[in-house]
Amino acid sequence: MNLRDIKKDIEYVIGAFVDDCALFLSVHPGKNADEVANLIDGAVDLFNELRDKLGKPEGNKKAYYDGIRKELLEKTDALYDQLSEAVKKGLGE
Repeated sequence: MNLRDIKKDIEYVIGAFVDDCALFLSVHPGKNADEVANLIDGAVDLFNELRDKLGKPEGNKKAYYDGIRKELLEKTDALYDQLSEAVKKGLGE
């Protein structure tokens, strides 16, 4: 894996999350809009944080970048869990 691929992965994964949030907001306007907007803000912050980390590798580059990829997946998974809860609350389930 090279740095360009990791940058693309970050853009794709976080972009997909933001798209899912936007889809929920467009299909269900007004339902937990503030909560979902906060999740989008969190995703943008995660994007910026991870992109900043890419420019400052520490130690073994392969292990460092693997750690960033793992962090991306774990934190995005947590964001999806929060989105799922917001959807459930918004739909009254």
